[in-house]
Amino acid sequence: MLKKNVQMEVTKTDDFKQIYAIGAMGGHSPYDFRIAFYNDTPRSFGGTEGMQTIDRKVGTEVILSPAATKELLNWLSSHVNDYEKIFGPITTTSDVAMKSAKNEQPDSSQIQGYM
Repeated sequence: MLKKNVQMEVTKTDDFKQIYAIGAMGGHSPYDFRIAFYNDTPRSFGGTEGMQTIDRKVGTEVILSPAATKELLNWLSSHVNDYEKIFGPITTTSDVAMKSAKNEQPDSSQIQGYM
């Protein structure tokens, strides 16, 4: 088997945009996976007592084949593992919720997103 060298040249399209997302939502069908990345902005309290409205804006949606999704999963897992080896464990909102459920005092600086 002849092994060929391949050189990859990466360029950005004219309409390229970079977004910051605090979360993702999506789903899948038999044909593809869809991931929409969003940001939340809290609105002022109003109307119903104790109710806060959060404005969720979807910045972009990515549609991937099942194979590309699995490759993305592996790539993300590898990079998260590398990150945690250097900087320590990443705390998620579910980690904070579990701490609260155990009646431990959560560190609010670790809460991601808006509660």
